Formats: sequence, structure tokens, C-alpha cells
Amino acid sequence: MCVSNDRAHAFILKSTIHFPGLHANAGDLDGSWRAWRVALQVKERRSQKAMYPVDFPDVDETDLTLASEQYVSSLGSRLGGNEWFTLSQTSKVEVTANNVRLLQLFEDEQSNCAVVALHPPDDPTQVVALNLREQWWCVDDLLRTSNKSRSGLVLVQSIMERMIVFMLSQVIERSSQEEMMFSLHPSTESCKLLWTENQAVGFYTVKHKGSLCDSWSSYCYLLPVLDTVLVRRSWRRRGFGLRMLEDFCSSFSTEEFLGVSSPLSSSMVEGQLRSCYILLYPPTKWI
Repeated sequence: MCVSNDRAHAFILKSTIHFPGLHANAGDLDGSWRAWRVALQVKERRSQKAMYPVDFPDVDETDLTLASEQYVSSLGSRLGGNEWFTLSQTSKVEVTANNVRLLQLFEDEQSNCAVVALHPPDDPTQVVALNLREQWWCVDDLLRTSNKSRSGLVLVQSIMERMIVFMLSQVIERSSQEEMMFSLHPSTESCKLLWTENQAVGFYTVKHKGSLCDSWSSYCYLLPVLDTVLVRRSWRRRGFGLRMLEDFCSSFSTEEFLGVSSPLSSSMVEGQLRSCYILLYPPTKWI
């Protein structure tokens, strides 16, 4: 006899499980069985791993931008109760047309990829959440993953991974009224994210030898260049910057010379490059 998995499980459980205090009445047994199944389903749902934006199937640039534009345009014509985003147990932000805006992810003129950002009414420079997949995600969750295989330095490939690079370079490490540390990256920028403890803690980008320096001239890079490097403030002084430098060098071990974009931050010169890396690798290799 062939039965479905659920029916097979039901047959086995009804035949072998003893429910204390119950008579061998079929109706009582069925009722207890249904209650047990409901409790089990609740337990299973609670034990399921949380999913974060980077863990879902990737989205297309066009679809992401279209959904973002439609959401923003719908705010002015909404009827009914107000929408709120909860920041903490004691703080929440109302979602209105006045504190929602579109953020462009890339510098490319040919790419208009944008996401919907929510900011506090009194500080339009700060981002507290992004709207992705028809729901709001707080900044911390945007940098998290439930995928255990995301560990160490991982090549950026998906739009959601590039969105994380955007958040790290443009939003996370920027305090109120502070200028942005980086310009927007191109949508095809060669980049690696550094993952540890299921969250993105840094990244670095590379300009490859032979790639164009800009979109208005024919100049090309004559050597691989370490263009931007960032480690989140709360994760610094743990060797992550040195780890990314080592990865960059090992990725181009056959090259005679390597380059670093300027200007360099004082912490980069004094900490990683001068005291650590220049001593480990021949100075003539760096330009």
C-alpha cells in the first residue's frame, strides 16, 4: 500500500504513541493527533533559520528599480492607517512621502538602479531601513546572512551583495552630517565582501589591469590597483584589514607591480601598509 508521508507518519504515530489519560477512542485520538501536529508545526516554524535579503534568489536591476519607484509613487495616494517601522521597543518611524526617498546604488550613467530608503523626519542624511521584497529591513539585517557558506572573503556577484557594499560605503560608517567616504562604485566593480559570524564586516575593490580609468577617456590601468578598502569601526583592530591586503596580493601574485589608489587614509598608511605590509612584501612591488 502506498501512502503520502504525512499519512504514513500519522499511521505510525497513531499506532505507537501512548497519550496518558486517553481512552482508546478514535475520535479522542484524532483530536489529540491534530493538536500535536499543530504544536509541531509551530515549533518547526520557530526553529527555521531567519532569511535576509542577500539569502533570497537574486533580483534584476530593472525589477528592483521598478518596484522601488512604484512604492514611492504609491505613498501619496495611500488610504487608511499610517505605516510605521519599528526601530526598537521604544522607537518607531512613520513611513510617509516626506521621509522616504530613492537611493541610487551605482555611479554608472547607464544604470539607474535604485532602492527605497527610510530616514528619520529630522535627519534626511541618515538611513534606518530599506524596502526590499515588499517589506522594510533594518540596516543591521541588511548586512546579515543565514548562509553558513558565506564566510571569509567572497567575490561579489549578485545585486543584493552589491547593495551591501553600497550600505557599507555610503550608509553604515557615515555619522550625521559627515561627508561620504567613498564615491559610488560602478555596477560591474570587482569587489570582495568580508563575512564573519554571519554578517558583512568589510570589503575591498580592485581596478584590474587594462580596465578603463574613466568613461570619458581612453586611459587604462597599467597594473592591478587596490582601489577602496573598508572595515566597519566595530570590527577594527582584529586583523581584517591585513587579511584583505593579503588576499589582494595573493590574487595577483604573478604581477611584478601592484598599485594602491590615492589618497590613503592616515590609518591605512600608519596601520596596515607601513607597519605591516610594506615590511612583508618588497617595497618595489608597490606603486
